[in-house]
Amino acid sequence: MSICGGKFCSIRQTYYQITAKFANDFPPNLPTLVVISYNLAMNNGVKNTYKPRVTDKILGFKLRSSGAVVIEGAKWCGKTTSAKRAAKSVMNFGDDTGGTQNVRLATTATKMVLDGDTPRLFDEWQEVPMLWDAIRYEVDRRNSVGQFILTGSAVPIPKNGDTSYRFRHSGVGRYSFLRMRPMSLYESGESNGKVSLGDLFAGKEIAATCDLKLDQVAFLACRGGWPFATMLEGDLALAQARNYYDVLVHSDISRVDDTVRNPQIVERIMRSYARNQGSQTSVESMARDANVDSSTAKSYLNALSNIFAVESIKAWSPNLRSRTAIRSTDTHYYVDPSIAASSLKATPDGLIGDLNTFGFIFETLCIRDLRVYAYVNGGEVYHYRDKNDLECDAVVTGNDGKYGLIEIKLGQDDDTIGSAVISLNKLADKIDTTKMRAPTFKAVLTANGVAAYRRPEDGVYVVPIGCLKD
Repeated sequence: MSICGGKFCSIRQTYYQITAKFANDFPPNLPTLVVISYNLAMNNGVKNTYKPRVTDKILGFKLRSSGAVVIEGAKWCGKTTSAKRAAKSVMNFGDDTGGTQNVRLATTATKMVLDGDTPRLFDEWQEVPMLWDAIRYEVDRRNSVGQFILTGSAVPIPKNGDTSYRFRHSGVGRYSFLRMRPMSLYESGESNGKVSLGDLFAGKEIAATCDLKLDQVAFLACRGGWPFATMLEGDLALAQARNYYDVLVHSDISRVDDTVRNPQIVERIMRSYARNQGSQTSVESMARDANVDSSTAKSYLNALSNIFAVESIKAWSPNLRSRTAIRSTDTHYYVDPSIAASSLKATPDGLIGDLNTFGFIFETLCIRDLRVYAYVNGGEVYHYRDKNDLECDAVVTGNDGKYGLIEIKLGQDDDTIGSAVISLNKLADKIDTTKMRAPTFKAVLTANGVAAYRRPEDGVYVVPIGCLKD
């Protein structure tokens, strides 16, 4: 894999000249930057080929088992592309040509827009929230599965102070939900997938090699898992994450509920959030760090959550042998490490020179991938920390009550792995196995490692992130 250079770096100067032309035009021309980079890439030989997502099989199952499927997730993570492959007809309510007219049509003639070949896709459906009840009624009337797909990059909430509309029904029995996240390294093709999360839960012996080097992992963390960015190389790939960040700061965070938010404050809050990745820092502390009041910080962070840019993980509460106060506060993460990197203006070279910052951005990358892999296995990812500061970076559950304890480390040297194993064993020893299962596996997930293996002395797995899949 090329970290920098290649055919795209030959158009680097042209790209920067074009984007510089719009540098003083924010926010109106921000979407144009994405179009420019897309057109430059297409004109230089990039094939816009579909990379399969691990959630594709879930979507297929849900369409066979429910009347309507709601796909949620951050903008640009691939929801629409995946949904279009399953849909037979499409109506878009987003920003591109026809979206505004379609919103008007759906608002005035809701029943009419339901007609079309099925599954019928409604893209950015949250722009017309009254569709919710209309689709529910139509699913009941048709009494058939696989009728509708709804994709949305924001939680539907009243806009312009309009509180007149409320969902009259939860949708139970008619809707099922699917969460998409930016691409994992296996989906984007950087992980060789020689070790699966299923292998770890099954207790299998593993032996695999990994070709990813530390500088490549730094590049992948800054590039992120945005599908289009994974088709590019070098600076042009990195530019996509920055474009995403700029649109989020200058546009999307205000558009979600039609509340004007100050881009400078957005940047300060996002930078503080990035510095607190993997922690349970209070909103009040982040507000002080960003030099804003707590209510402002909370409002802005809620908006980031509503557009799926941030996605904290819940605390894990096991049964323990002795009384220990477990910290129950959620742990902070961006949905993709590139958002944290962009918030801090971090570069791949800069991360290599600042391993402390690289460590928590790498942790965000691992949490993203673990969430993707756990989700398709019917599980979730949690975090553990107690009053004695005993911590576990990720507790991954399965759909059958099994769970694994995972520590995340940049290096794979003996001292680093040894300290991680001590921490994992210390937590495992505290679990009351008369009241709950013992951990199914313990693992150390690494960045800078050439091999995946199972330690013979204690059975702990050591797995480079470039070997892992679902």
